[in-house]
Amino acid sequence: MNPAYATTDHFFTVPLDHSLPTGPTIQVLAREVVDRARTDEQLPCLLYLQGGPGGKAPRPSAGSPGWLPQALKTHRVLLLDQRGTGRSTPITARTASRFESPARLAAHLACFRADAIVADAELIRRQLCGDAPWETLGQSYGGFVTLTYLSQAPEGLRACYVTGGLPGLTATADDVYARTYPRVRERVLEFYARYPDDAPRLRKIADLLAADDIRLPGGDRLTTRRLRTLGLALGMGDGFERIHWLLDESLDPDGELTDTFLHQVEALTGFTDNPLFAVMQETAYGQGAGPTSWAASRALAGLPEFAEEADPLLLTGEMIYPWMLQEIKGLRPFADAADLLAKRTDWPPLYDPHRLAANQVPLAAVVYHDDMYVDADLSLRTAREVGATRAWVTNEWEHDGVTTSGGRVLARLMDLAAGRA
Repeated sequence: MNPAYATTDHFFTVPLDHSLPTGPTIQVLAREVVDRARTDEQLPCLLYLQGGPGGKAPRPSAGSPGWLPQALKTHRVLLLDQRGTGRSTPITARTASRFESPARLAAHLACFRADAIVADAELIRRQLCGDAPWETLGQSYGGFVTLTYLSQAPEGLRACYVTGGLPGLTATADDVYARTYPRVRERVLEFYARYPDDAPRLRKIADLLAADDIRLPGGDRLTTRRLRTLGLALGMGDGFERIHWLLDESLDPDGELTDTFLHQVEALTGFTDNPLFAVMQETAYGQGAGPTSWAASRALAGLPEFAEEADPLLLTGEMIYPWMLQEIKGLRPFADAADLLAKRTDWPPLYDPHRLAANQVPLAAVVYHDDMYVDADLSLRTAREVGATRAWVTNEWEHDGVTTSGGRVLARLMDLAAGRA
């Protein structure tokens, strides 16, 4: 822990289902962080909404996350472990296995979308701040939550900052993946252009996996389709190098996969710490427009360039496939429930286009021109459709620019929202 930061953990008891306030409850953690030299000052609150779904808030340390020192110049920061993550009554493979039926688990998981996160945030705000509104910083999926917040409870907000996370207000899962796969393809080809030896190395690894039953340390079989999910990292600032150096140590002198490689692949593709990322991924696009029906998998089937035998072998990105919940140990207890969620047709809407059009809360958003995960065109359309919005388009950073920019992204967004830029 950075000694310059003073931290206080606040725990809140919230309804599992906010429409049933006297029903079952869960615990939610919000960690307050303030500059130790300013603990006695009445500073405005900034609520951080993490990316995901299923991502816990960052744990503060010296200079990390990269935006935190900038935020602490002017604010108290609340790092929210969104429900089901971190120390907020976490949902894990172990807890999922305790449910008596897939239907019960699916009903439970349906209470963990953005609308419930917003309801939690409002309960927390009222307990900590009374009637005073606060500001929010939403990274990636946290931006999706921000638009839900502006739709449902704008009175709780003084200003909002979104980094790489303006969703298409009416975009379905099919719309999203139709736009996403071409960007993933281009990103993989850029990776191979930077590191030409990695394409044949990946093909050699895939051939080994096809020929032998190779197991990860936890017992899961490593298949080519699981190998390809490593491409999820390619949209981050250090993604190319992370994958390159992983592949650099993948084969021993005898041409066999190394223990180091297998251990790292398991950690990167196992979802042990964040199963909700996989389980709830496509529910983020469910808004009463019919079932999501494993949209990423259906889209992949129509893309021959992504076939496992295609040359070059293309990695995949931020896509979740039904086979993952059967083959990955940390996801198996969720498999049947996730299938029920994929078939659900009555998801309530997460965004209110009419209310957003009339929005008066200053919203400043950075749109990363080359974002692999969130489509820039959809984001800019949303920026035009939401009142009081100022968008900044840049290709200087990747999807994690708010962290890797050392506070510059957040500072610019604060200036935009205040009319200083």
